[in-house]
Amino acid sequence: MEKREFTVENEYRYNRSGPMRWIFSHLLRYPYLPLLTVVATVLNNLFYSYIQIFVGRGFDLITTPDWRTAALLSLALSVVGCGVGQGLTGLLRNYSMEFLAQHIERDARQELYISLLGKSQTFHGRQRIGDIMARATNDVHMLNLMFSPGVMLIADSVMSTIVPLTLIARLKTELLLVPLIFVALLVITVADYNRKLKPVSLAMREQFGEMNAGLAEAVAGIEVVKASVQEKQEWARFAADARQYRDYFVQQGEIQARYLPMLAFSVAWAVALLHAISLWRGDAITLGQMVAFLGLMGALRFPTFISIFSFNLVQLGAASAERILELINTETELDENKAGVARPIRGQVVFKNVSFSYDSKPVLKNVSFCAQPGETIAIVGQTGSGKTTLTRLINRIFDVDSGRVLVDGVDVRDWSLEALRSQISTIEQDVFLFSRAVRENIAFGRADASQAEIEHAAREAQAHEFIACLPVGYDAELGERGVTLSGGQRQRIAIARAFLTNPRILILDDSTSAIDSATEDQIQRAMWRISSQRTTFLITHRLSQIRWADRILVLRQGELVDQGTHEELFERSEAYRRIFARYE
Repeated sequence: MEKREFTVENEYRYNRSGPMRWIFSHLLRYPYLPLLTVVATVLNNLFYSYIQIFVGRGFDLITTPDWRTAALLSLALSVVGCGVGQGLTGLLRNYSMEFLAQHIERDARQELYISLLGKSQTFHGRQRIGDIMARATNDVHMLNLMFSPGVMLIADSVMSTIVPLTLIARLKTELLLVPLIFVALLVITVADYNRKLKPVSLAMREQFGEMNAGLAEAVAGIEVVKASVQEKQEWARFAADARQYRDYFVQQGEIQARYLPMLAFSVAWAVALLHAISLWRGDAITLGQMVAFLGLMGALRFPTFISIFSFNLVQLGAASAERILELINTETELDENKAGVARPIRGQVVFKNVSFSYDSKPVLKNVSFCAQPGETIAIVGQTGSGKTTLTRLINRIFDVDSGRVLVDGVDVRDWSLEALRSQISTIEQDVFLFSRAVRENIAFGRADASQAEIEHAAREAQAHEFIACLPVGYDAELGERGVTLSGGQRQRIAIARAFLTNPRILILDDSTSAIDSATEDQIQRAMWRISSQRTTFLITHRLSQIRWADRILVLRQGELVDQGTHEELFERSEAYRRIFARYE
């Protein structure tokens, strides 16, 4: 069974064994729409083709002695009726296919988004945001265009080939000779065209993702780009990606330029005219039948002309489906374990011989310790010693390679992921805020929080004063990632968010690094009050915070080399004294 960290109830299950099967399973979710499209397309082409038949009959009528105006009027009304029918069925065909295309785009985007939410942090750490966004927006939209107008035009082309050929056969079997030869050559040509176009279409979609990823990275890191005076280099990199993307378009254009069926159709139409004239002169067909035949033969111009456009859209849609399915089918390491333990956490955390590696590089080695409910555990060590990774094993952002992490005596892998993470709150140095109102950012973990609760949490985090000074206070919209706020203000909002969720386990990863000393003292007092009621893991380089920890873990190159109080470690641990000396 597929592992995922997040699912939705009653999620529709699609066939993901291949791009075309996946697209077809989306199609089958709305079976009445394709059926309606096919019926409308058949009727639409019947109406169009019978216009040619009635026109031919008109020619036969007026070349007959003593023809009557009433008979001609009847044929004219039949042509008008067919024209109205063609218009109405065309509208029905377009409506049903457009409706289907919009449904498929919506469902595919929803499926991809749910899949991305269910992927592990390891997966997301390997992805380029720009490429994911290209797949979630442009590639998903290509599925829409694949059906409308792509598949709709192909279906119309097929019917505008079958129906005229059927009616030509009813006129005179001998008239089928030229149309059938042409259609056979058209099928062979289109198959060869698609074979050549497929790799170019896939490469084009891949290059678009690459170009979009580079653009997203440059925009996200614009401050670094400007500070390093790398604008020219970034422009050159983007221009190179854009040129490659352009080159694929040129390749596509070259393939399309060598597409000869339109020329072949003109030749075939001329040959069909000569063939029809020879049959007419031999009295094998009437003048009206010849006119009707040429009108029906002219209907083959549409599938010939539109195939170069419609099959290109289908190829691009298939390439996009392959890229989307590649993301969806990428296996993730963690599972939400809905049937797992779901109860209030007391706060005991035990590491038993825990080892963890990232991309085959050891990060933690045989770490063992026990944190009792209500304890504050400080974690110190040099950069790269595994401090942050250790805390991420508690809420299962990562899973251990060996050993066990226990919360209240239960392996974290046996907990329901939602129950576990909803009772653990993490505040990191690099705070992420959403482009939403301040109140929504504070209440992100508790959507049902009242305004009074939000303000109380903000006061505890020393954030209320600066929030009140914003133009519309708690309703102020923040820029992306909170760029309109200072680093200290962003951290205080994150701390308020943690206070509001009232977690049983609190992880503070250098969470006050951007805050001045006076504000830090006030926040520390608030933290001290809430940390006495929950287990707190503290990663910091500030001695004022390290000292009030109940116990300190000393990490060096992924190993737990010592643990104890500040006084005990300072007296016996050389590694701790070295770290302590660095912080002084």
